[in-house]
Amino acid sequence: MANDRTRLIARRTPESAAMTANVRRAAQIMPRLNRLTFNDADEVRALFAELTGRPVDESFLLVPPFYTTGGTEIRVGRGVFVNQNCTFYDLGGIDIGDEVMIGPNVSLITSGHPIEPSRRRDGVTAAPIVIGRNVWLAAGVTVIGGVTIGENSVVAAGAVVTRDVPPNTLVGGNPAQVIRSIVE
Repeated sequence: MANDRTRLIARRTPESAAMTANVRRAAQIMPRLNRLTFNDADEVRALFAELTGRPVDESFLLVPPFYTTGGTEIRVGRGVFVNQNCTFYDLGGIDIGDEVMIGPNVSLITSGHPIEPSRRRDGVTAAPIVIGRNVWLAAGVTVIGGVTIGENSVVAAGAVVTRDVPPNTLVGGNPAQVIRSIVE
């Protein structure tokens, strides 16, 4: 999704070289992380902290395998759970609030390429993803860069989120549409 938060990282620039170096760094860490199991939670947290370049709360739980392009643009809150086989393309930035649950096979994709065929190989586009507190992303969800998901919302299994999700909302489908409000 292109919007005012989308930026282009042009090929053959210092920013592009830094991006490539970070991808290579992450590629060295991910195999070590992905050899671990659910029972290796402390080691998983340590390697995830190395991947992101910042400490993670002891309440953070990730079930390998896990894939990312760089890792340094991922920020996670307290009580975050990431199930197995998730992919976080974080070039545009991924901010995950406290108490978020992320199901298996979820993809958070902040990067892409220009749509126009003549510009497609000019570089990489990047736009942030923000996931509010207490959100649940069910199995197989895809979230596209430039999207904010409001607190307490639920994204149904298999949904493709291309637009912002209001707080306290259940969304589903491709593209994701509001199903109903969530009230207690």
